[in-house]
Amino acid sequence: MKVDTPIVLLRNLDPSLQLCNGTRLIIEKLGQKVLEAWIIIGRNIGQNVFIPRVDLAPSIEDMPFAYKRRQFPIKLAFAMIINKSQGQKFNYVGVYLPKPVFYHSQLYVAVSRVTSPLGLRFLIVNKNNVPNDVTKNITYMEVFNDIPTPPQ
Repeated sequence: MKVDTPIVLLRNLDPSLQLCNGTRLIIEKLGQKVLEAWIIIGRNIGQNVFIPRVDLAPSIEDMPFAYKRRQFPIKLAFAMIINKSQGQKFNYVGVYLPKPVFYHSQLYVAVSRVTSPLGLRFLIVNKNNVPNDVTKNITYMEVFNDIPTPPQ
């Protein structure tokens, strides 16, 4: 981690400030026990906040001993999955498609995050990781088999 690094919160810290799981921030100062950052999405955009270290304990019950660790509830956020981007807007969006898109709605969410078509780029690769200019939007026709036809 370093100053000016984009991060995403992994825990709900303060819902009133929109410090919830998935909130994106930029690190402003690093401390031993607290990070200072500013919010880059939502209604509190630009607000400085403090992120404390929190105790994390694994939820595995069959461990022979109990332990916990104290760490910042964050992760680097240079990229995110399509579902995490829902509800956000960006000036630039790069969509990496290493395999065909399964749901129509996923492709829609990815494309509709960008504020202008000029800020949208796709990287489509084939099975050998070679760049390609075509992908499939997969629909399994079997899902439509049991749908009754509308009356004429």
